[in-house]
Amino acid sequence: MTVDNSMSSGYCSLDEDSEDYFFTARTTLSRNLQGKCAAKNVTKTVEEEKPRAPTIQELKQKIDYYNSKVNNCLLMKLNDDGTYTGFIKVHLKLRRPVTVPAGIKPQSIYDALQEVNVANMTEKRTSFYLPLDAIKQLHISSTTTVSEVIQALLKKFMVVDNPQKFALFKQMQKDGQVLFQKLSVTEYPLYLRLIAGPDTDILSFVLKENETGEVEWDAFSIPELQNFLVILEREEKDKIQQVQKKYDKFKQRLQEALKEANGKPG
Repeated sequence: MTVDNSMSSGYCSLDEDSEDYFFTARTTLSRNLQGKCAAKNVTKTVEEEKPRAPTIQELKQKIDYYNSKVNNCLLMKLNDDGTYTGFIKVHLKLRRPVTVPAGIKPQSIYDALQEVNVANMTEKRTSFYLPLDAIKQLHISSTTTVSEVIQALLKKFMVVDNPQKFALFKQMQKDGQVLFQKLSVTEYPLYLRLIAGPDTDILSFVLKENETGEVEWDAFSIPELQNFLVILEREEKDKIQQVQKKYDKFKQRLQEALKEANGKPG
């Protein structure tokens, strides 16, 4: 798996209140209980029929069609064993700081070729914000899972946080709306890319925090928590300034109106 760098602008927010993607402990427990109660009245369970795996000939047709729509050199390639390789782009939309080793030089070409994990060279840690508009390009296989994609992205940035703190989403557009769906760690992103085609307006991948409904503060390091406090203080000052400016303008208009009223002859 290889990684290339590129940058892009633009940001679409994720509706964090959607029950389709985020569950609190209470809703999860409630749904489990409902499921157990409903199971008492079920006499026969019908399993969903899994889609048939495509044949090599069908894969070849899909890949040929995909490559015919590609307007760059990022083509997919079918192997003799039925697997295939290709490229996906992942947008990084992380709002919280990530934890990285402190005092580590950037990874050299030798380290990359030898697969040296430079993050393990020191126990010192620091945290910083990844660029919100960053896009990482990955060369992956059809057997590469979502979990492996997340680990590859973290390794590229030498992020030492638990991969379970992150999730990969697929971003789609439907009826003029931007929709996000959290992917299972066992799904295969390259297959989704193949089915959707190369158009990123139809399907794109986004790395975000793995929201669970309730913030588990114990999972964050001291530098992360300190950064949260700095951010909150900065946002508080900004809000205070906005309110003050709003009422200063309102006060100024009232004073001007009173001055005009007093200047008019009775």
